[in-house]
Amino acid sequence: MKIPEKYSATLLISLSVILYFLFAYFLERIDFNSLLFLWISLFTCFYLLMKNNATYVSTLVGLTVLFRLIFLFAIPNLSQDFYRFIWDGRMIIEGLNPYLSLPQSFIEQGTYPIPEALNLYDGMGKMNGSHYTNYPPINQLCFVIAGIIANKSIFGSVIVLRIIIILADIGILYFGKKILEKANLPIKNIFWYLLNPFIIIELTGNLHFEPLMLFFLIWSIYKLQQQKWLWSSVLLACSISVKLIPLLFLPLFFQWFIKNKTVNSNSEVSIRTQSRTKSFLELLIFYTIILVTTILLFLPFYSSELLNNYLNSVGLWFEKFEFNASFYYVFREIGYQFRGWNEIAIIGKLMPILTIIFLGFITFFRKNTSLKGLITSMLFGLSFYYFTTTTVHPWYLSTLIILSIFTKYRFPIIWSFVIVLSYQAYANSPWKEDLWLIGLEYFIVFLFLCWELIYKNKTNKDKSSIIQV
Repeated sequence: MKIPEKYSATLLISLSVILYFLFAYFLERIDFNSLLFLWISLFTCFYLLMKNNATYVSTLVGLTVLFRLIFLFAIPNLSQDFYRFIWDGRMIIEGLNPYLSLPQSFIEQGTYPIPEALNLYDGMGKMNGSHYTNYPPINQLCFVIAGIIANKSIFGSVIVLRIIIILADIGILYFGKKILEKANLPIKNIFWYLLNPFIIIELTGNLHFEPLMLFFLIWSIYKLQQQKWLWSSVLLACSISVKLIPLLFLPLFFQWFIKNKTVNSNSEVSIRTQSRTKSFLELLIFYTIILVTTILLFLPFYSSELLNNYLNSVGLWFEKFEFNASFYYVFREIGYQFRGWNEIAIIGKLMPILTIIFLGFITFFRKNTSLKGLITSMLFGLSFYYFTTTTVHPWYLSTLIILSIFTKYRFPIIWSFVIVLSYQAYANSPWKEDLWLIGLEYFIVFLFLCWELIYKNKTNKDKSSIIQV
């Protein structure tokens, strides 16, 4: 006997609430088996809810808030980064520049510049505490807000930071829905991001600030969709000032400005030339506003040491850190075979060059004149970067997921499911990756990606041919 969809939806929602509660308040990161069970169970409920015809958009909106509020009073259990967030915010409140000092230095000297300094340092760990902060200014503003409201309570700061993230996701819902409506895409697509257990756990649960970055990015795309590119540039700068990732997208706007307005023109050659010149000027202004706005946001922290410290901190991700990588691990193994040691210092510098070349290729040789084409290029440009970089922390995937809902590709959602395999590393003390599990993760991702690129595209072309006939 088949259960009516409205009853099955109620059952799935109830089960999800229980599973999220167990995840938020009882799970330990080292317990990989429990993590895997909860993860698979939550994704099963998520998929069935998305396919259930009884779950209307209004219901999904309510679940978006409900599932996040379950985590409101939980201390993150899969990440320690929030301790550094709180440290930075309290440093600024004390009039100290977080970009110019190391938490480790204060602790070693026995000086405690902020409330709960020792607890925060122990929480963030020696690795985090021995490096300069790399969180941009708008991100720092959120840390300051938490410090102002709860300056002497780590628990209180966690709640404040989580509320900011939840509000950012609500903003993504608002502007993402508008983009989908104008693009004639299903409104329900936005919930492949908002109700994805990966997004709820990694961002709301573990306090990673990708939602704020994505809120500004989606708002910027919406303004671009409205042809209000001046506002779009300011908002894109705000997105960059939360996380640096949107910097990778800047070259991709070239065709949007240069070709979007000239290819549709039936004017004379002289008018076309004038139009192209105007388009170049608009593109230049677009980039200039982004640069100037970003500099202005960093200005309160300006110091002769800031740029050097910041670049050194960012550079560590390419030359020192390695986690959950794909092609990099292959190249690293080749280096071991021929050189006898880890070539991360060399490979880590070559990988960004490959990304730049790829971004250049899709900038000039792929059609980015439509919003869908532009977002698809963003999706594959960032995917290439993640496929070749040395470090892919799980929360990085959130940008790929939100971009994918405006395209026909869904491989980031599959990746968000299988990336849980990377957490097996934390079941070991000290942590150690199981490269067979990492290999399985990427095998599944690449297999699905190839299916979407080859078989799915071929099927869509065949359908188009039938319709035309």
